[in-house]
Amino acid sequence: MIEIKPIREGFGADVSSVDLANITDQEFEVIYKAWLDYGVLRFRGQTLDKAGLQAFSQRFGPLEQIPIGRMSVERRAKIDNLYVTAISNIVVNGKPIGGLGSGEAEWHSDMTYLDNPPPASVLLGVTIPPHGGDTFFVDQRAAYERLPDALKARIEGLTLKHDAAHTSVGELRTGFEPFDDPRDAPGAVHPIVREHSETGAKCLYLGRRDWAYIPGLSLEDSEALLDELWSHAIPEDVIVEQNWTPGDVIIWDNRRCLHRRSEIDPTTQRLLLRCQVLAR
Repeated sequence: MIEIKPIREGFGADVSSVDLANITDQEFEVIYKAWLDYGVLRFRGQTLDKAGLQAFSQRFGPLEQIPIGRMSVERRAKIDNLYVTAISNIVVNGKPIGGLGSGEAEWHSDMTYLDNPPPASVLLGVTIPPHGGDTFFVDQRAAYERLPDALKARIEGLTLKHDAAHTSVGELRTGFEPFDDPRDAPGAVHPIVREHSETGAKCLYLGRRDWAYIPGLSLEDSEALLDELWSHAIPEDVIVEQNWTPGDVIIWDNRRCLHRRSEIDPTTQRLLLRCQVLAR
C-alpha cells in the first residue's frame, strides 16, 4: 500500500512504497489525489530513466516539447527525448548541457508569463552536488488565507502582468530586448488571486517579483502593493525544503506553489531532468 506522510500540515508529502516506473492506475489515482491535497509530493529512491520520467509525467496531462526550433540540426540529431529537459550547470566541450546554470533562482511559479501556464512540473534528481542547489516550495493557498482582510479587499479583482523576458535566474531570454520599466515588460496577465482550476481554492498567484506590474495602477503604487503582497507570500511554517539525492522525484502544483533554488558551487556538478505538464 502507498504510504503518504505530510511534511507540513496540509502542504507537502513524502510518498513511499511505490515504484513510479511500474505504477498501476489505482496507485496513480491515490498519487493524483495526494498531489491536489498537498501541492508538493516527494518520492525517494526511484529508478526512472528519461522514458520512465516521461511516462509518469504524462499521466498528469500532455507534456511540453523542448524548443527544437531554436536548435541547430546537429543538436537536434543528438536529442533522445523531446519531452525531458536537462536542468544543469554541467558544461561539456564549452557548451552547457542544460539550463539555469549555477545561479540562485528566486521565488517563482513556472511559465506564468503564458496565457495557459503548466499546472504541474516534475523533477528527477540525477547528479547531485555535496551542497547547494536545494529547492524550496511555499504554499500560496495558505499565504492567501492569512492575508489581512483589508489587503484581501484591496486586491480583489486586480490582475498582474507576468514578465516573459527574463528567466527565473534573472537572465534576459534570447529574442527579447532589455527594458527599464516593468510596464514595458511583455507577458500574460492573470488575476492576483486565482481560483485553483480543480480544487476551487483561492491562491495568491504572483509569478515572480522582478519586472511584475499591476495594470491600472501607477508604477509607484504597483511597486508598493507588490512589495506588501510579497511580504506575506512566504510564510516560514509552510515552506518545504528539498535537499536532493539521486533518484528523488518531486512533482508540484504550479497553481498553488512558489518555488526557488539555492545557489550551486560552480566547481561541482548538478543534473536534474524535468517534464512540464501542460494545461489540458
